[in-house]
Amino acid sequence: MSDKFKIETAARKYPICFTAYDLLYAGNTAILNKPLIVRVEMLFGLVSESPLLVLSQHIEETGTAFFAAAKELGLEGIVAKRKDSKYFPGKRTKNWVKMKALLDDDFIVCGYYMKGNLSSVIIGSWSDGTVVYQGHVVLGVSRQDFRIMSESPRAEKSAFQSFPDFDDAVWLEPRLVCTVKYMERTRNGGLRQPVFKGIRDDKSPEECVLR
Repeated sequence: MSDKFKIETAARKYPICFTAYDLLYAGNTAILNKPLIVRVEMLFGLVSESPLLVLSQHIEETGTAFFAAAKELGLEGIVAKRKDSKYFPGKRTKNWVKMKALLDDDFIVCGYYMKGNLSSVIIGSWSDGTVVYQGHVVLGVSRQDFRIMSESPRAEKSAFQSFPDFDDAVWLEPRLVCTVKYMERTRNGGLRQPVFKGIRDDKSPEECVLR
């Protein structure tokens, strides 16, 4: 936007607040080689908070309890950081570790298709007497899981009433149940960052109900 009035209107409707969690320069002086805890202390000493700018708080020693609280609140997770770590622009290091609070649920294995050397599992859930498409999962599918699926009875057509087009999909009778971990549900009901955790034989497909 360039129009001042439109910017002010949008700012009232969609208020934005910047969260600062690190400091790389103090004036014109680079402080990337200083330990993280020193950079954070300088950040709090140099920057004042306002309605548009807040400083990210850090928790020491009680990280396990902090992660449990984030998970209970339904947050994405936390980031664990070494206090003595330096900052390396453009590089990922093990000094900062994302700890994601993943959700999990059970789904019906409705089919699969190959994408290069990867197998993508098409999953669904029961809802109002029909099987509803819930997405597809690529990550985490083991050879043993794929063998079980490939040996499962095939179906002539999809179990869904509506679903995206899949080239060369192999449809299966809705008999297998799998567990999938994911970050959250998207606005359209899909799964964000799903990971296949395996097929389970102690639960029936009828128990996989959309919630």
